[in-house]
Amino acid sequence: MVRHWYDVLVLALPLLRPLRLLRLIPLLSVLNRRATIRLRGRVGIYVAGGASLLAFCAALAVLDAERSSPDANISDFGDAIWWAVTTMTAVGYGDRYPVTAAGRLVAFGLMIGGIALLGTVTATLASWLVETVAAEKEQAEDLQVTVRRLEDKIDRLAAESRKRPIDQDAQPDHDHSHAFPSPSRSRS
Repeated sequence: MVRHWYDVLVLALPLLRPLRLLRLIPLLSVLNRRATIRLRGRVGIYVAGGASLLAFCAALAVLDAERSSPDANISDFGDAIWWAVTTMTAVGYGDRYPVTAAGRLVAFGLMIGGIALLGTVTATLASWLVETVAAEKEQAEDLQVTVRRLEDKIDRLAAESRKRPIDQDAQPDHDHSHAFPSPSRSRS
């Protein structure tokens, strides 16, 4: 009853029975870890898919806007994809750029979307790295605790062996003559 006072209290007072659900908290933390790992994987897939879709749509939109302008230097789909990828990754070589107002509006949207996607990728990667380093640090600390416990046990065993009389240590284990005296000796 002393060790499980919480259970006794919940059983004694029916009003507190809903508090038994608090036992699920450790289970929820395990489920949360699994959900976080799955979510991180899904975020990666969604970001890659979103980035590809954003680049493709922006390339089509800028190509449509720039194709009719005589001053345009984005004239085919290859140029449009190249421009979209360099703009989205914030590299922006400057070899391809929109000259029309509609093309520049598409570029503005692509810049904002590219920065948002890049930030998501960076945050996801940083989160994974921090979690990995924390897990390795926790394992190292657990290993250090185990080593300290083993060292303590070895020290205790060494101290106990020093306390034993020397003549017991000198006798081989198979010689039990000192433990069980012969009946002839005990009568004398």
